[in-house]
Amino acid sequence: MRSISAPAHSTEAAPTRMVWLPGAYHAAQDFLSAGFAEAVNTRRLDLDLIFVDLEMAHVGDRSPLQHLRSDLVSPARAAGVSIWLCGISLGGLFALDYADTYPGEIDGICLFAPYLGNRILTDEIARAPGLAAWQPGILAETDEERRIWRHLKARRADSRPLYLGFGQEDRFSAAHELLAATLPGDAVDVIAGGHDWPTWSRLWENFLDARFT
Repeated sequence: MRSISAPAHSTEAAPTRMVWLPGAYHAAQDFLSAGFAEAVNTRRLDLDLIFVDLEMAHVGDRSPLQHLRSDLVSPARAAGVSIWLCGISLGGLFALDYADTYPGEIDGICLFAPYLGNRILTDEIARAPGLAAWQPGILAETDEERRIWRHLKARRADSRPLYLGFGQEDRFSAAHELLAATLPGDAVDVIAGGHDWPTWSRLWENFLDARFT
């Protein structure tokens, strides 16, 4: 699995590491170009970043989850590092799929404009009405979209933190609002913007200022 590391300014390993997964047609390098590492360095935060290239052989390929676990998550846990799994767009779906597949292995989730499933499914949840009333039914092994919503439905007040940020004009905002309705107010950030890197960069700076400074 290809990845780019952006270590904290300290010479020692930081106590927290955030692993970022990109959206479709995006790459690890795009996080650097969008200033994600620069925002951490400017604030002199003790926070390690790893940006990952998602390499899928086909739609529904779950092998990236296995590589994430063996290459990045398990070594960090063995070293006593707190690890957050984070994703933008399709990367957000993978982050949630990981949390469901390997429960208890990550310390937090940060999602910017996550892809949360097709509109038929999200409309079904909205009509339920809402996630609390929605019933996922019997799930096929390959139905990761329905599976992540089942995972979100099962979250409790003492679950590991989940942070959601998105732009008001994002094309997936209806699904984001469904998820936002289940989260504490301080775990949601909604700003002007669409499904694009300038919006995600602003959300990232807001997240750092709210959680680490």
